[in-house]
Amino acid sequence: MRLLADLSEAERLRLAISAAGDLVYDWTPGDGRMVWSGDPAAHLGLAEATQFLNDNEFHALIDHAAAEARMRLVLSPPADGGPFHLEYSMQTGGAPVWVEERGVCLLGEDGQAERIVGLVRNITERKLREAHLAWAASYDEMTGHLNRLRLRERLAQHLELNTGKPKAVAYFVAAIDDLAVINETYGFDAADEVIVAVGRRLSEVAGANGVIGRTAGNKFGIILEGCGAPEMSERAASLRTAVRTRVIPTRAGTVSATVSLGGVALTNDARSSQEAMARAEEALDRSKSTGRDTFAAYTHSPQRESLRKRTVSIGDQIVTALAENRIVLAYQPIVEAKTGDIAGHECLVRIQRPEGEIIGAADFVPVAEQLGLVRRLDRRVLELTVAALEEYRGASLSLNVSGMTASDGPTLESYVAYIEAHADVASRLVVELTETAALLDMEESMRFVSRVRALGAKVAIDDFGAGYTSFRNLQSLHVDMVKIDGSFVKGLAASRDNQIFVRTLVDLARNFNLSTVAEWVSDAREADILRAFGVDYLQGFYFGKPEIEKPWKK
Repeated sequence: MRLLADLSEAERLRLAISAAGDLVYDWTPGDGRMVWSGDPAAHLGLAEATQFLNDNEFHALIDHAAAEARMRLVLSPPADGGPFHLEYSMQTGGAPVWVEERGVCLLGEDGQAERIVGLVRNITERKLREAHLAWAASYDEMTGHLNRLRLRERLAQHLELNTGKPKAVAYFVAAIDDLAVINETYGFDAADEVIVAVGRRLSEVAGANGVIGRTAGNKFGIILEGCGAPEMSERAASLRTAVRTRVIPTRAGTVSATVSLGGVALTNDARSSQEAMARAEEALDRSKSTGRDTFAAYTHSPQRESLRKRTVSIGDQIVTALAENRIVLAYQPIVEAKTGDIAGHECLVRIQRPEGEIIGAADFVPVAEQLGLVRRLDRRVLELTVAALEEYRGASLSLNVSGMTASDGPTLESYVAYIEAHADVASRLVVELTETAALLDMEESMRFVSRVRALGAKVAIDDFGAGYTSFRNLQSLHVDMVKIDGSFVKGLAASRDNQIFVRTLVDLARNFNLSTVAEWVSDAREADILRAFGVDYLQGFYFGKPEIEKPWKK
């Protein structure tokens, strides 16, 4: 075995080049001879064995443009001899092989290329990866149809073409009915097969002139030419029939699927691709409200349009308030039932307008949930609450977590990580999870509760009694307290039924060693009844309204 030190400089260089995945050639254009440092066919992974002893053999297998570029190096070499860089494909009977070539021209006294020395490398894998990335930028990987972005671009093109001589064009959105049930019954792999099969059937009906794309997990968008408002119902029926009439074979068994559709006529009812998609979705929502395997066309409604504009406006206010740090907290006291002493405060989210006006949660939280902005609100409330706990070491604060945050794994992970990063205040923090949110995904909720409590914080079930938590579910969650839904406390003194229900909830919580908080307490009679029932803590306007000013700064 020869040591590296025993090798000549040329041999060491040859080893290094080979290890880098390159092959060296020495080309003398005068006689066309090419000398290689190894076997070029084997190195490049070519299907046919050839030694490429001259440039004619080499040029015969590469694409025409690359052969011309190489000959230009001979006829008109760079004044300084290079360097040069080429990429091209080679075809030898099998799959194309992509080659990267780098080199320099060694010039004679007459400025002509006497020799060309270069390196070649097989870059087929890189080219295939780049091609896949370029494809994935436009197409849905599972179904092969356009992705949402590209479909929206095609919609915009149709709308632009329609500005001169309008043509009948419609946009449909089709949603696979009850895909969650298919997931649970047959498994996610079978559900994926159903998605692919439904997309294929819709595409067959759309035909060569139709355009189809996957816009969401269970949704496809379809552009159909020659389809105006009068033809939409008939074309939608064809799409639905194509899915409904044949079962779909999957590895888990045969599945029967249907789709519901919403549609909009581009000529009459949409001025932009965004508007077309939104209005088709609006029509789909109306369609699904009547059952499954249904269709509804968009119809203009001044009331809906007004509501939509208001929703968009409020959404803009939320985003702007987040960006400008105008999300604030209002603090409402929670008192001990027996003594009336303040035990802590609940942090309630508010928006403060630039001029100072305060907007209540009821005016923007439902919109935040509708637009998917509530996760950002939850995170901001957590940050503000933690900052308040760090500011005043005597504070004990609670805050709410929305159902969207509680049911989203990555968002919850980030939420818990933030508490963990501020573990020194966790013992004075209570996280309130609504009963209905907890039931959305019991397994995820149990994991969340366990992790939050492990950090020293407490967890409460908010709006207790409004949902359908079973005794077993309540026990499984291992929370610290329950907050009795205020709708059962309001008017408690005048409602015998509510009194029986609240007493039952309190007894149930006591059996599980859980503290109880009654919300919406509005007068002394309600407070006395709740104390008699054994409620531990009371909260409501009777004890104090939510205030922006921090209680410990009064």
